[in-house]
Amino acid sequence: MSKHAFSDLRTAAYCPRQCYYRRQEDDRDPPPEVETRRELAFRYEELLDEADLATEPIAVTPTQFRTNLSCAKARFDAFDELCRPTERDVFLDGKECRGVAHKVLDLDPPVPSLVSAGSPPEDGVWHPQTVHAVAAAKALAWERETPIERAFVEYPTYGTIREVRLTTRRKAAYRATVHVLDSIDGPPPRLANTEKCESCEYRGDCGVKTRSLRSLLGFG
Repeated sequence: MSKHAFSDLRTAAYCPRQCYYRRQEDDRDPPPEVETRRELAFRYEELLDEADLATEPIAVTPTQFRTNLSCAKARFDAFDELCRPTERDVFLDGKECRGVAHKVLDLDPPVPSLVSAGSPPEDGVWHPQTVHAVAAAKALAWERETPIERAFVEYPTYGTIREVRLTTRRKAAYRATVHVLDSIDGPPPRLANTEKCESCEYRGDCGVKTRSLRSLLGFG
């Protein structure tokens, strides 16, 4: 059985049907503005102390940005390594999945960190990013042959950093997503979540190409 890409795990955790369409398109490169936002995650020290934030692609006020980043500095023992990661854009090849960790922190044990160009939830990280973080930690653990029980997810346009502990519940969510990916051999059932569907780039394909008389009658 082939290994799953981190991006597929993240997408399938959000919507398996969206993952199917994205795989068919095979176009998963992020737009240029995503890389510009992610680059902020490698400039924390400068942004915290010296930079003119008015010219930076941040999503909050400069005061809020520095407050968020200062809280992360006070909270996490790994902050210095997050600012100056030993390894950047590291390809991890695990037992079940593979992909790039934006940072691998030289800690004992090492810790992967993922950089998101989007916004954080009020607490923790979004479910698809939780699955992605667990996948990265498991792949790194497989490569380094050492247990790894945490990862980080960074939201640099907000100056926000969140730690993801590999709890039993989060590992179960990862396993469930792997199972979903293993079972995809055609379009999975549509979701009944209108909020997800309204913002989905494949809404037209999903609603037109796959809708059958059986599903229209409520049996699909």
